[in-house]
Amino acid sequence: MADIHELGAVELRQALAAGHLSATEATEHFLARIEELNRMLGAFVTVTAEQAMLDARAADAKFVRRRSGDPGLPLLHGVPLAFKDLTDVAGVVTTHGSAALDRKPAPEDGALAAVLKGAGAISLGKTQVPEFGLTAYSENRIAPPSRNPHALSRSSGGSSGGSAAAVAAGLVPFAPGSDGGGSIRIPAAACGLLGLKPGRGLVPSGESVGDAAQLVVAGPLARSAPDAALMMDALVPHGIGPEGGYLAGLEEAPAALRIGASLDSPWSASFPFATEQAALDALAQGIKLLKGAGHSVFDAEIRYDNRYPEAFTTAWTAGVGSARILPQREALLTPLTRTFRRRAQQRSAAKVNEAIGFLRQFTHDTVTQYAQWDLILTPSLAQTPRPVGWFTGTMPGGEQWPAPDWPGDADDDYRKQCEFAPWSSMVNVCGLPAITVPVHWTGPTPGAGLPMGIQLIGKPGSEMLLLRLARQLELQQKAVSHPGI
Repeated sequence: MADIHELGAVELRQALAAGHLSATEATEHFLARIEELNRMLGAFVTVTAEQAMLDARAADAKFVRRRSGDPGLPLLHGVPLAFKDLTDVAGVVTTHGSAALDRKPAPEDGALAAVLKGAGAISLGKTQVPEFGLTAYSENRIAPPSRNPHALSRSSGGSSGGSAAAVAAGLVPFAPGSDGGGSIRIPAAACGLLGLKPGRGLVPSGESVGDAAQLVVAGPLARSAPDAALMMDALVPHGIGPEGGYLAGLEEAPAALRIGASLDSPWSASFPFATEQAALDALAQGIKLLKGAGHSVFDAEIRYDNRYPEAFTTAWTAGVGSARILPQREALLTPLTRTFRRRAQQRSAAKVNEAIGFLRQFTHDTVTQYAQWDLILTPSLAQTPRPVGWFTGTMPGGEQWPAPDWPGDADDDYRKQCEFAPWSSMVNVCGLPAITVPVHWTGPTPGAGLPMGIQLIGKPGSEMLLLRLARQLELQQKAVSHPGI
């Protein structure tokens, strides 16, 4: 058997279910790997080793009882994972990435943790996030920044950045993330993973400090489509997903599709951005793979209303204005959070409702345009993964933590984020499913340099199609890399 951390989540689950590996052995292995690597990665904020080992022993005891005639094992029996530090896990502090909040253990599991732990998964701890999940990088004032396993001077993205780093480095086989403006897809792309944002309402809600526009949804960060499909089988209530489940459904290849490729973004009017060559190379490679699989790719011109940036920002930051923070602790907030919190508190409820009303019309207009194609294709990111400290203007590469000074230019920080990931947030506004798939590396050979990906945006209910297409692209890339296999 390969090293335990080299197994995909599906392979690990099979080994656990067959008794070739115990939950205790798997948990000990991943905890040892976290102990070895987390100091340089900053993926975990809290490691709950003692509770994880108790849960693993309980899982092993259940496995023994099953042999004595007890009912079958749960879907994720003994599979380790971790929750981002916006998700409540009973008995563990949820920091929300903020130094301004009290450190009180959560009294009970949040919806996401309850579902996955109920499916038999074992939580190893909590992973790094930006303050309140607001940014496309996972840096805050409570713990070292989350770093990209492919280049430690680079960010792992955000807001599910710690989870993405943990999966990419083999600290866990897969992990749930939450996505309100790209927070699964951005770190997945930065770390060379597959990241699926399901459509609105399909899975238990990802936690946030406030979500008036219903932007946030939970979904998997994984190293392969089968691993993501396995997590979807655990997340989606029985009877709602495809017959037979997502993992079994991957055996069927997608029919030939009409795909519209576009670089148009609703952020262009406010923040004109240049798409780096690496992103264009990823898009070109994605188109090549899609055409090679028998799909048709067309140039798609999408027209977005230039009022979108203000409306989205109003809706996205509304919740941070209502977060309960003592006045004397406001100074502990990062400059970006403090700035957007102040602005949110100064807005009237009518202004927020007006923004949400505009976003509903934006959804109608955008979905109508997308309907000309089966899927919409964009690069995942407009730029390669950024250096740690690049967005905030702190020390390049984040060599010194905590930073001696955290500059206060929140608007410049936000602009950089929107230029970095200009094709993410409108998918949340529209409530559509989308997936990011790694297809390109900036180095001379596959796996060398920095990863870059493509994003595929589907119609409502197309999660199974997106996973099938991702699997098709994975197999195609494997055939190219290893001809004859």
